[in-house]
Amino acid sequence: MKYAMLICGDDQEWAALSPEEEGAVMERVYAWFERWQPSGKVAEGGIELQARETAKTVRAGAGGEPVITDGPYVELKEVVGSVIVLECDDIDEAVGIAATWPLAPGVSAVEVRPVMVRE
Repeated sequence: MKYAMLICGDDQEWAALSPEEEGAVMERVYAWFERWQPSGKVAEGGIELQARETAKTVRAGAGGEPVITDGPYVELKEVVGSVIVLECDDIDEAVGIAATWPLAPGVSAVEVRPVMVRE
């Protein structure tokens, strides 16, 4: 079964890292992928999202017409910054893998959710 691993945190904290600090964190992230990709547990490689300031949100407005605004949504400190899809036997295995993600400045939580399958 597939599970989404949502890497959450404060992207402004991440942006404040020096190039050396960011490089050190990315080395740990690459090592994480090197550990789990050969096992087949990483179903789809991660996608890293740009900062929340680059987001646009579409909501239903009056009469159901779309209204587009800048930013993700209400002011939040923690946003989703990356998504990785895991292939695991159950959620406990997925959570066990997610628990090995390198926590660092800008990463406050890793959420694991089953991926919906419709047939």
